[in-house]
Amino acid sequence: MPEVEVLTAPLVVEFPFTRSLGPVQSAFLTGLRERTVLGVRATDGKIMVPPVEYDPVTADELRDLVEVAATGTVTTWAWNPEPRRGQPLDTPFAWVLVRLDGADTAVLHALDATGPDAVTTGMRVRVRWAAERTGAITDIACFEPHESSEEAGQVAPHAGEFTDQVTGIVTPARLDYTYSPGRAQTAYINALAERRTVGERCPSCRKVYVPPRGACPTCGVATTDQVEVGPAGTVTTFCIVNIKARNLDIEVPYVYAHIALDGAGLALHGRIGGIPYDQVRMGLRVEPVWTEGGRYPDHYRPTGEPDADYDTYKELV
Repeated sequence: MPEVEVLTAPLVVEFPFTRSLGPVQSAFLTGLRERTVLGVRATDGKIMVPPVEYDPVTADELRDLVEVAATGTVTTWAWNPEPRRGQPLDTPFAWVLVRLDGADTAVLHALDATGPDAVTTGMRVRVRWAAERTGAITDIACFEPHESSEEAGQVAPHAGEFTDQVTGIVTPARLDYTYSPGRAQTAYINALAERRTVGERCPSCRKVYVPPRGACPTCGVATTDQVEVGPAGTVTTFCIVNIKARNLDIEVPYVYAHIALDGAGLALHGRIGGIPYDQVRMGLRVEPVWTEGGRYPDHYRPTGEPDADYDTYKELV
C-alpha cells in the first residue's frame, strides 16, 4: 500500500454550561460579588472553602455558613509560564492552593507574582478583587503577595443572605486541540475528495469497516485491505430532527439516518434529502449527493429502487 501523508487539523469544542445553584453555592458566589468569602462548617467542625453542600465524609447536608478572611497561606503551587486563553491572567503566573485564614481546606486560584523565584510554600497572600464583580469565581481576579504574617483564625457565622442573590451561572467550556484521523481515516477522507467511499476489510472476520478504524475492534488485528463500497446504500434506521442547530442552515424537520453502503459491514450516518421527512423509512435505498467542491456527500437521496428486504440489512441495524 502506498504511503500517504496523515492529515491533521486544529479543532475546537466549545459550549456554554448552564447550571442552577443551591443555597450554599448561591451564597458563596453572591458573597464574592460583595467581597465576602464564605465557607461552610462540616460535621467534624472543619471549615471548608469553597463550601460544599454535603459533607464529603458523612454525606450530611451542610448549611452552617461562616465568613473567613480574604488573606491566607499558600500550601502548594506550580508555575504557569505560558497562560492560555481564558485563564485568570495574561502574563506568567502561579497556580496556587491557598488556605484562607479561618479555613481548613484550600482554594485553587492564580497568584500574580514576578516569577517562580518569588513564590514559596507558606507565603502569605491576599485576594485581589475584580473591579467588576458579577457573582462568579472570577470575582477573585487573583491572589497577590501580602506581607502580614498574622493568621486571623477566627470565623464569623453568616446567614448567607444578600440582596439580589445569584441563583444560576453560565460557564463556558472550551477545548482546543489538534486532531489526526490516522492512516486509515486519512485514506478514507482523501477518497471522499474523489467522490469515492473506501473502507478496510478485517483479514480475520472479513467485515468491511466504513469509515475504517485501522484495526478490527472484534478481532484486534490491523485492517490494511482497502475496499471501495457503495456509492448506494440502505437506510437501516433513522431519526427525525425537530430542533434547529446553531450555524446549520437546514430547515427542520429533517432526517439523519444510519446508511449501510453496499459492501460495507456496518452503517455510517448521513442526512436524507430529496424526500419528505415523513416518507423516510427503514430499507429505503439511497445514494450520495455531492455539492460543487464538497469533500464529502452533502446528503443522501432515494435512488428510486425498491426498498431492500429487511433480512439483507437486519445485522446492520
